[in-house]
Amino acid sequence: MRPDNRGYNELRPVKIIPNFISYASGSALIEFGNTKVICTATLEDKVPAFLKGTGKGWLTGEYAMIPASTQTRKTRESTKGKLEGRTQEIQRLIGRSLRSVLDLDIIGERTIWIDCDVIQADGGTRTASITGGFIALVHCINWMIDHEMIEKSPINSYIAAVSVGICEGQAVLDMCFEEDSNAKVDMNLVMNNKGEFIEIQGTGEDRPFSLEELQQMLDLGRKGIMELIQLQKDSLGSLNELVDEAP
Repeated sequence: MRPDNRGYNELRPVKIIPNFISYASGSALIEFGNTKVICTATLEDKVPAFLKGTGKGWLTGEYAMIPASTQTRKTRESTKGKLEGRTQEIQRLIGRSLRSVLDLDIIGERTIWIDCDVIQADGGTRTASITGGFIALVHCINWMIDHEMIEKSPINSYIAAVSVGICEGQAVLDMCFEEDSNAKVDMNLVMNNKGEFIEIQGTGEDRPFSLEELQQMLDLGRKGIMELIQLQKDSLGSLNELVDEAP
């Protein structure tokens, strides 16, 4: 039995609260069990230097953990004066994952910032950030249309992410911290609603893993991501048309 009494193929309870932050163009609080992340989307009327004059927009991500998000106080990275390697890796993952579902030509020379702030960490913070970041992004696109900044949605598919791993010889879905810290194999998957992979991050933490185990994890991850996308649809309601009707 898993630490929280789930079956091997079950997600933790997932809760999405949209429009959680008043001042952002789009936002959501997402909970994966005891992991809680505030995701916001804000606009900036400029793009990186390499995109100036191209007419194309950009999306980038930032990620942070507040000091009390872990059992032992986590020092703010601003105090250290530099980002940890893990933080940089996760920020890049969030950015390239969400860019994969956008037509950047449509948004013009603007940057969408997806900020993901972990307020409580119990494993899977990067996958929760991507899943919740998509909700914030859809609300931001709706805000842009309402303010006549763009005429149509640039979003061409749903996207979600989940962790999988091998714990005590069993492939499991959506690991909590206790499982993640003891897993023999640790993997994060990012997929769209078409069943296509955007990113696969997998590591044998304690031992190599077989092709059979890899397939088990991929199958579990796909199942979990399709469930997460349905939860996204339930949360978005009428805003689903911004995805379904996108080119």
